[in-house]
Amino acid sequence: VPSFQEKTGIKVEIITGGSGEILKRLESEANDPVADVLLGCSYLMAKSKAHLFQVYESPNEKYIIDGFKNDGPINQYKMGTSVLLVNKRLIGNIKIRGYKDLLNPALKGKIVTADAAASSSAFDHLANIMVDFAPAGKYESPESWDYVQKLLNNISGNVLQSSSAVHKGVVGGEYAVGLTYEDPACSYVKEGADNVEVIYMEEGVVYCGSALMVVKGAKNLINAQKFVDYVLSEDIQNKLGTEACLRGVRKDAIVGKHMKPLKDIKLVTTDFQYVSQKKSEWVEKWTDCVTNVK
Repeated sequence: VPSFQEKTGIKVEIITGGSGEILKRLESEANDPVADVLLGCSYLMAKSKAHLFQVYESPNEKYIIDGFKNDGPINQYKMGTSVLLVNKRLIGNIKIRGYKDLLNPALKGKIVTADAAASSSAFDHLANIMVDFAPAGKYESPESWDYVQKLLNNISGNVLQSSSAVHKGVVGGEYAVGLTYEDPACSYVKEGADNVEVIYMEEGVVYCGSALMVVKGAKNLINAQKFVDYVLSEDIQNKLGTEACLRGVRKDAIVGKHMKPLKDIKLVTTDFQYVSQKKSEWVEKWTDCVTNVK
């Protein structure tokens, strides 16, 4: 944002919050929107609230890789994945390679997650779990939900409203393992934190896009469109991958050595349309699982 302001002379006011919180606010302001553009919500959550945004396709669209192209009102500016962040000083001799390892009784009360009903990163983990524990070709199963309940039992109440509180809690030594996402987890390592390790789940990792959208009825429409174009420009997409810990969505985007190569990660796919349609049902089931923790 500062570089956008410097280049264009357009002043930007930033309002931050959890994805669920921000989307609720946008819904309440739909008849008189305060915001012009939304940056950072996961594609899955954005898809479920697409009616709050208007179609805008950037001239940079021709450079976007397949699977992350414009979807009506939804542009995607980066791809990311769910990961596990492990505090190496607290985990002891317990090996963490994926989701199944989180059911170790020795970890009870030492794992933390955000609430999938309020956090897009937690909901992305839920979607990842659904496909990882489902039969081939399916995107959820009774076994998936059985795992969720067992996991929440082992999490034992450490369900937070903020996704940032999860990774901060692991790095700060409050928890041994956190269900979080790639960007902040890798950032700690890039900045020299030696007490944490980023784990890409051995069961399989789903890559999901983060949304960049123009709010329907935006009062500063042209400036909002300029911001979308700027974020999708070659310069900014390259900076995401080299100066930060984000994977851009342009075909020509590059990443730094601090990012694990995709070839070394077991990638799995899900049907985002299916997941979007199931979102409300899944959130309700998740909440039931949280309530039924033993």
